[in-house]
Amino acid sequence: MADQDFPLIFEHSQESRTGFSLPELDVPEEDVDGLLGETLVRKTPAELPEVSELQIMRHYTALSTRNHGVDSGFYPLGSCTMKYNPKMNEDVARLTGFSHIHPLQPTETVQGALSLMYDLQETLTEITGMDTVTLQPAAGAHGEWTGLMMIRAYHEGSGDYNRTKVIVPDSAHGTNPASATVAGFEAVTVKSNERGLVDLEDLKRVVDDQTAALMLTNPNTLGLFEENIEEMASIIHEAGGKLYYDGANLNAILGYARPGDMGFDVVHLNLHKTFTGPHGGGGPGSGPVGVTAEFEPYLPKPILTKREDMFVFEYDRPKSIGRVKPYYGNFGINVRAYTYIRTMGAEGLKKVSEYAVLNANYMMRRLQKEYELPFDRHCKHEFILSGKRQKKLGVRTLDIAKRLLDFGYHPPTIYFPINVEEAIMAEPTETESKETLDAFVDAMLQIADEAKADPEKVQEAPHTTIVSRMDETTAARKPILRYIRED
Repeated sequence: MADQDFPLIFEHSQESRTGFSLPELDVPEEDVDGLLGETLVRKTPAELPEVSELQIMRHYTALSTRNHGVDSGFYPLGSCTMKYNPKMNEDVARLTGFSHIHPLQPTETVQGALSLMYDLQETLTEITGMDTVTLQPAAGAHGEWTGLMMIRAYHEGSGDYNRTKVIVPDSAHGTNPASATVAGFEAVTVKSNERGLVDLEDLKRVVDDQTAALMLTNPNTLGLFEENIEEMASIIHEAGGKLYYDGANLNAILGYARPGDMGFDVVHLNLHKTFTGPHGGGGPGSGPVGVTAEFEPYLPKPILTKREDMFVFEYDRPKSIGRVKPYYGNFGINVRAYTYIRTMGAEGLKKVSEYAVLNANYMMRRLQKEYELPFDRHCKHEFILSGKRQKKLGVRTLDIAKRLLDFGYHPPTIYFPINVEEAIMAEPTETESKETLDAFVDAMLQIADEAKADPEKVQEAPHTTIVSRMDETTAARKPILRYIRED
């Protein structure tokens, strides 16, 4: 019998049923008011569920089986690199020496943890071609903002207060213009050409003496390598601007190309993407930022450095943009990333890129039989399809995504990048097998056939999930954000 035939029941509470025991109160009751203050002492019992431990376990286990994640199924979310997270990383992150330390301990008592952080900084410096790295930023967008704040501090430190604009491609991640705005810049759009690359003539048109930086990822958000990256770097640098690298797509070039060698000045990485820290649901993440030597004085403080045989934090940094994250960054994710890098080694990281690119091109070529391919050329780690053919039959890209749920797959990213009509953006990553890729492609091809023969079946999907298709307009305008008990 199907799982949806057994609806999840939220009301289990029965009076006097308990699933916990508390130690006896070791403070005389008459002293409680005096110790806590009358306003902090509850006068009536909290309205909490009264359930047994077994009921709690079964309830949350049932909830967990209704989630979709990399460990339970294929997750081809374009531009997000949802790859498998090796469990060895989890084992290392749980070692007592990493998991039981406290950020306020004296540094001499956590030298092992600091040694790992220092080694990770040095390793990421080598991977990116930068001169130094900070591990403080807590996520990708946080890294973007940190990098842009350093670029701003650099220009202002040079006495140039006229650099108020950041150039962003029309295919860029949405966080790029948002981060530029939050950092106090005006976002300026540069167009893509017919090959899906930055239009050099349009770039020359928008660059001026107010340009602070160009934000770019390479390969770009269309999954295509920016072949003219060195010329773009020259255009920006000759105008006095800086080149910022969004590291969301680093998975495509590990071991083969480095942002620093392309001319980038500031780089952020997504350790929770490229280097297999689990992510989703709002975190945790880690977005280290690497910079060339001229930006080193502006790094967030404190910086981790080595003096003789000791690792120490250096706080005396007069040009620093200041602390951007309490303590030393998301340490647990950094441990996982370090474990992954050391496990893979240099050759292993190159294989990551090889298989990520191979998988993406294999899927793309099989799917172009039924879906429009806006840029008919070899892609890198991800690719863009368009559902324009299906739209003519009354089936939207959204319908295709909903129908994929019936096959047990998380849909690819849809309607992004915004410069491709009915966009479908897929990134298979290197960790998926050919059998998984074939099964996903077969599902997509079946949906394309259904769009021709039985479009209503796709339009009304999903049919097998716990929750059927929602009224998305109402859900957005009148969301129900908490559980409401029906008495």
